[in-house]
Amino acid sequence: MMTFRKILFLNLLFCGISLFANAADRIFDITRYGAVGDGTTLNTTAIQKAIDACYKAGGGKVVIPQGKFLSGTIVLKDNITLQFNKDALLLGSTNLADYQNVDPFTDGLGIDVGWALLVAVDARNIGIEGEGAIDGQGSKLKAQQILTDTRPESQRWGKRPFMIRIVRCDGVTVKGLTLNYAAAWTTHFFQSKHVTVENLKIVSHGVPHNDGIDIDGCQNVRIKDCDIVSGDDGLCFKTTSSKMACSDIVVTGLKIKSSQGAIKMGTESMAPFENIKISNCYIYDTNNGGIKLLTVDGAHLQNVEVSDITMEEVKTPILIRLGSRLSVFRKTTDTKQETGILDNVVIRNVKAKAAANAQLKPPSGILITGVPGHDITNLTLENIDIHLAGGGTIDDSRHEVPEAVDQYPEVKTFGPLIPAYGVWARHVNGLKLKNVTFSLDNADLRPSFILQECKNIEIANSQIPAYVGAQSIIRLENVAGAGIDNNTVKGEAQAFVQVEGSGSSTIRITKNNTSDVKKPAELSAGIDAKAVTFE
Repeated sequence: MMTFRKILFLNLLFCGISLFANAADRIFDITRYGAVGDGTTLNTTAIQKAIDACYKAGGGKVVIPQGKFLSGTIVLKDNITLQFNKDALLLGSTNLADYQNVDPFTDGLGIDVGWALLVAVDARNIGIEGEGAIDGQGSKLKAQQILTDTRPESQRWGKRPFMIRIVRCDGVTVKGLTLNYAAAWTTHFFQSKHVTVENLKIVSHGVPHNDGIDIDGCQNVRIKDCDIVSGDDGLCFKTTSSKMACSDIVVTGLKIKSSQGAIKMGTESMAPFENIKISNCYIYDTNNGGIKLLTVDGAHLQNVEVSDITMEEVKTPILIRLGSRLSVFRKTTDTKQETGILDNVVIRNVKAKAAANAQLKPPSGILITGVPGHDITNLTLENIDIHLAGGGTIDDSRHEVPEAVDQYPEVKTFGPLIPAYGVWARHVNGLKLKNVTFSLDNADLRPSFILQECKNIEIANSQIPAYVGAQSIIRLENVAGAGIDNNTVKGEAQAFVQVEGSGSSTIRITKNNTSDVKKPAELSAGIDAKAVTFE
């Protein structure tokens, strides 16, 4: 016999399933609430009426049918899916007065932002889905804006609306849509949980700050199979608040073309970035960095893995930065933090063709730097293959790179050139470079690897080109503890390893194939010969 408790449970379960089914069956077509798909009628009120009616009924689908529906800010609510039918187009108004800012904040450049076309705040179980499209009409909106706003572009852009903003929501799905020409960031997910983003086609450029997908302090996020053409960063992780980390995130199957960074983490970086995996992505024609992992405002960036990435025509494939800018973006709720950490990061299985015309001239492949007193720790780069233009000179190999401790973290911050063509690393403790291999179109007399103010370094199993006239293949400056093992040098150079600085010690060189290199090691004046051993 069934107990009363079991009967009660089954009844509640049946009621729950019935309510869920009924909600899924409830359809609210926006045209029944007065929306007109002629491309000119402003439908903000009509679309909001449909959403409000759906919410009052307990949830369901609000349908945008075939047609062109012009609108300002629309607010989604609990248990509602905004369904775009085939050939449905939502057009963003070109009048700034038609938009609201429900969650104001300051971006990494110090601009007040947050206005949006589609927005949800503190909502549960929402979706934006279908075969249709959204066009933010960014260029047209900007043209209208500058008729009355004569401030510099760097100041006025913040009032332009994001296309989709999801704020403190739980249970979010955005999939299947085409998102075109946002007036600012295309999508911004802030402090939200259980987020799924799938099969988006994003073409968003024409005005500044056209980020593709921005994940800002979100947890349990899955992003896959999206195609992004972005006028700014393609996929960007931020924490503009210290209150909630970016964590438990899996990204796979993205195709990205970007006018800035393709995969980027940390231009706003107050709360942690942790337990994040990004894999199987294709990056092409990207102007300002392929993979950029940054923490400069106090965040702990740790347990991050990036793997199986292909890049073509990318300016500066990899930048990793721990800095001390220490900005605050939500000044009413946050205060300035201490310098953060960057620990336990793995980048593996990357094949890249770096662009010859880069922001660094001559181009370099990988930049890694902490700041004095704050080392990057436990960083592994494995199975990395980068093709570069070459062209560096002996003079270039002695260029001093600025510390830029409190500066905005970009490749150009450390330019105009880097003294190594392959890997330049500074302020790192625990760096493993395994099978990090380079090829060049032209001779480059800079070292392949330069490590400065580092500890506990491993360089192993790399294929390294060299050219007559190069002083060294690897240069170590104040490096305490290094193992250089099983590497192969193809070509001539004065020395395989050049050791400089009184802080250099405990350097082991083992089983390297350097037959055409004149000296296995060259030590600068004042370094004890026992600092380097050969096995």
